[in-house]
Amino acid sequence: QVQLVESGGGLVQPGGSLTLSCAASGSIFRLFNMAWYRQPPGKSRELVATVTTDGRANYKDAVKGRFTVSRDNAKNTAYLQMDSLKPEDTAVYFCHSSNGLWGQGTQVTVSS
Repeated sequence: QVQLVESGGGLVQPGGSLTLSCAASGSIFRLFNMAWYRQPPGKSRELVATVTTDGRANYKDAVKGRFTVSRDNAKNTAYLQMDSLKPEDTAVYFCHSSNGLWGQGTQVTVSS
């Protein structure tokens, strides 16, 4: 069964950087668009970024210019590079594939 496993979260100071990874088991990763969502404390889950099978990216306005989504189909892995982090980026981050799978989430906390 295909699974998604996120990693790379943690505590970072404002202005810092983190890179999240989403590793997919199985060989069909390349067939699906991937997305990153986040759920801030006490709020609903929201779409952050998407990357198509051929690498085209789109972003939530609040993260444009600071976050970069990418994928490596040879490694069955999607990435979210997060720079210039702000306290309002604090959330649990989830990856999602267009065949309906979710990862377990990884906590990102931006605080001094």
